[in-house]
Amino acid sequence: MAYNEQLADRIRVALADQKKVEEKKMMGGLTFMVNGKMCVGIIKDELMCRIDPAIYEDALEKPGCHEMTFTGKPFVGYVLVDEEGMKTKKGFESWIQLALDFNKKAKASKKKKK
Repeated sequence: MAYNEQLADRIRVALADQKKVEEKKMMGGLTFMVNGKMCVGIIKDELMCRIDPAIYEDALEKPGCHEMTFTGKPFVGYVLVDEEGMKTKKGFESWIQLALDFNKKAKASKKKKK
């Protein structure tokens, strides 16, 4: 199992009222694009959230949250949340909402030319 299927189902339910949601397999997990922009995803058993960089440091102080790194450097504005940070419905929904709030003002990635 590359990513947690139960977490994927929780995310699908949480994003059900969004108009434009697309699932993409990437980074060894599953990413949910909202309005053409990366919003949330799953890496193994953790929730990945794209949040406002202005609240990044505060978010890292919350239980179960840590920085997302792939190249040894943190991706500012992206956090990973483990089971501790999303074990309650309220906790899980707060992370989804932070990602949706930032999605409204985030810029979409430039499309690669083929």
